Amino acid sequence: MEQSRRRFLAVAAGGLLVTPAVAGRAEAGTAWSRVPAIRRRITPPRFPRRVFPVTGHGAVGDGTTKCTEAFARAVAACSAAGGGRVLVPAGTYLTGAIHLADNVDLHLEAGATIRFSRDPADYLPVVATRYEGIELMNYSPFIYAHGRTNVAITGEGVIDGQADATHWWDWSSDPAPSEGPDKKLLAQLAEDGVPVAERVFGEGHYLRPNLIQLYRCRNVLIEGVTVKDSPMWNIHPVLCVNVTVRGVTVDSPNGPNNDGCDPESCVDVLIERCEFNTGDDCVAVKAGKNADGRRVNEPSMNILVNSCVMRDGNGGVTVGSETTGGVRWVFAWNCTMSSARLERAIRIKTNPERGGYVRDLYFRDITVGQAADAVVEVALNYENKHTGPYFPDVGGIDIRRLRAGRAPRAFTLIGNPGNPIRGVRVSDSVFEEMAEPDVVTDVNGFELRNVRVNGQRV
Repeated sequence: MEQSRRRFLAVAAGGLLVTPAVAGRAEAGTAWSRVPAIRRRITPPRFPRRVFPVTGHGAVGDGTTKCTEAFARAVAACSAAGGGRVLVPAGTYLTGAIHLADNVDLHLEAGATIRFSRDPADYLPVVATRYEGIELMNYSPFIYAHGRTNVAITGEGVIDGQADATHWWDWSSDPAPSEGPDKKLLAQLAEDGVPVAERVFGEGHYLRPNLIQLYRCRNVLIEGVTVKDSPMWNIHPVLCVNVTVRGVTVDSPNGPNNDGCDPESCVDVLIERCEFNTGDDCVAVKAGKNADGRRVNEPSMNILVNSCVMRDGNGGVTVGSETTGGVRWVFAWNCTMSSARLERAIRIKTNPERGGYVRDLYFRDITVGQAADAVVEVALNYENKHTGPYFPDVGGIDIRRLRAGRAPRAFTLIGNPGNPIRGVRVSDSVFEEMAEPDVVTDVNGFELRNVRVNGQRV
């Protein structure tokens, strides 16, 4: 599968593997002409019309009977038969980790809830995963697939992580036990080049799993479901090709690091007609972090975000902070963003430890009712780090027809001394009620064309 992914990357990049050296500055009109071809390549998987109800394999939807083995039997039977639909009927199903297989569509009927156990032991044995851009062996994500082809999670039901202040979220900060020491240990293991198979966490450690993670998969569909209350990131495709996330509701505004959808080192991703209400970034495009990101060295590329609604969150459409493998060709349009707890609408964040590149980001027809910080933020000092050995290459950002109502400021653009942001273009846009001056430092090529702030052309 790895050789196939490399060949696909070459085709998707127009015949060249993407490196900083080839990350040129396409004009916006030419860039947007790429979208139809990307969109045609993103095709949801299809499944045979076989149906395998989990209730036929021993699941009981009473909310108290643990159904982990029943889900495993239904998935195994579906895959062994050549694929089809693992059906979750109306009811509430308590379970541990669910691992998907080739050609399996996990389908939740209206009125169905998959409610995940709060017992960490139900997510063992450890599996190969990523935690904040670094590979390791850790607790299984609640719904997980690794190296699979044609996988889906669909329907009208609810996927409930059941995290709260006393389960999972309490691992995010002091007092102990908390994830802080384990995050430092994992980062050091990666810096030291310790093999992933030897970076074993899980029991006795406190690195939170994701709610949904598809890892090195091809042809992925997540459609229609509502997801809520993840231990951390809600939907996390990693190193995947051909991903559709459509008509999904993420309702997780109170959890720490409860990002909505985080495609990481993925190629050809469509996020369409989704609604996000999150405790962190709504959509965050990522590409690995620091030493481990340089080892894996895979970009995120050809990411389409269309007709989504963003409410609470640290950022509406975000890139970073894990940018080490590079991010290129991100397009977002026809999105509506507004909340007193939405900090920024468009956000790019990285720092001089990340390296990598962030180029060719295109936004148009974005409506922002209110934001709690800057409408647009590009910050190369994330986590207050201004210097380091791996300056990121960030630029080629084009924003058109953005209309913002109320926020403290229109722009926060912070480059690094000696490593500026290179190219931010904003045109035909209106920022109506901005309370404070913009913050713009270490930026080359900040262009405003037909832009009004507080009624004045700037």
